[in-house]
Amino acid sequence: MSAIDILERQPLRRFHYILLAIVSLVYGLTAMNVMLISVTLPGISTEWGLDRAAAGLLASFGYVGMFLGALSSGFIADRIGRRPTMMIMILAGSILTGLCGLAPSYEAMAAFRLIAGFGLGGTLPLPGVYMSEYPPAKYRGRFVGFVESSWAYGVIIGVLFGRIWIPQYGWRMAFNAAYLPILLIPFILAYLPESIRFLEKKSRLEEVMRIFSKFGIIKDVERLELKPQQAPRAHVGRLFLRDYRRRTLILWILWATLVYTYHGIFIWLPSIYSALAEISKVLELYLMVTLVQVPGYYSATLLLDKVGRKPVIVIYLTLAGLGCLLLPTSKDLNTTLVYSCIISFFNLGAWAGLYTYTPELYPTELRGTGSGAAASIGRLAGILAPYLTGYLMDISGGELLYAFLVFTLAHLVAAAITGVLGEETKGRRLEEISRL
Repeated sequence: MSAIDILERQPLRRFHYILLAIVSLVYGLTAMNVMLISVTLPGISTEWGLDRAAAGLLASFGYVGMFLGALSSGFIADRIGRRPTMMIMILAGSILTGLCGLAPSYEAMAAFRLIAGFGLGGTLPLPGVYMSEYPPAKYRGRFVGFVESSWAYGVIIGVLFGRIWIPQYGWRMAFNAAYLPILLIPFILAYLPESIRFLEKKSRLEEVMRIFSKFGIIKDVERLELKPQQAPRAHVGRLFLRDYRRRTLILWILWATLVYTYHGIFIWLPSIYSALAEISKVLELYLMVTLVQVPGYYSATLLLDKVGRKPVIVIYLTLAGLGCLLLPTSKDLNTTLVYSCIISFFNLGAWAGLYTYTPELYPTELRGTGSGAAASIGRLAGILAPYLTGYLMDISGGELLYAFLVFTLAHLVAAAITGVLGEETKGRRLEEISRL
């Protein structure tokens, strides 16, 4: 019998929910650190006299690091394991993001964001990869979708810290929130075992038995006779072989689209609102739009195991694109808020679908590498997003049409490609999906 067979036959139990809680906190607090720049950027721009392009470029430095981190962490996770890689990346992302609050100049802030981005970008693919490898197939979409939904809570926490601290103490104080994820390290060590699928592929069966025993996954562990499951050596080149080429292309397009649109829009929303409302209300408006992400995530998450990954991604991308098309037509704050909420709801719902879909399309020995590579392509788009959005608003005299037309086209093209070329993974075991 294989350890994977045992995992797939397990009912949902307390063990699964503890894993879900911990990896959700990892993902959510990492999201907080990624998006702290959005609530601090208006204050940074004012203090250092930055125009939109320079402010966007500062945000982009973080995405350069995230590209390198995402590309590296998946490869590392497929070599040394999901758990140690996650802890290393959490420490790097948290400490360096916190140091941004001490930056004496634009150049120092850019350097801190670059290095912090390595840890943040390296952390983000791992919770989804890890969570996809424990629940039975029929619950996998729901569990991974709930992990992704924690992004919204992390952003909300960051906005609240900004709302409380920035008016009284200035933007630097908000970066102290970045140290919170370090508190998760003891819980990861105590309650988060290494991936069973990873250990089995590495023929580390004694560790598998210890995990089964320690966490009460199965009784009478000593009677089990696990068979080693040999796996071919993982290398990045396999992503482009005939078997996985189409999947890789679709995932790279989806990641580039959603990272570009999300960070291009939400990093600039506070600045967009500042032209329509008093500065004291900007973070309240941003918080309101961020709260809409929560039902967007949950609506998509609850549909993933019912209607499937592919239709959820296609529908939510399309509706987010229509929201982007409408927003530049708005002439007042209330209408701008409505269209922002439409984008927020459906863009983040599409994220829940993509985050579930990505690790499903690769075998265990390639799952970290494939997910990390897809995320890294997204981070390349993220490098462009803050700068290009600011540039497009500058050349149009502050108007939103050009920037949001790009967001519209990106959503709609990605939806069309997924609809035509994508495959459905709902209800299938990971090993079945990877058996081409």
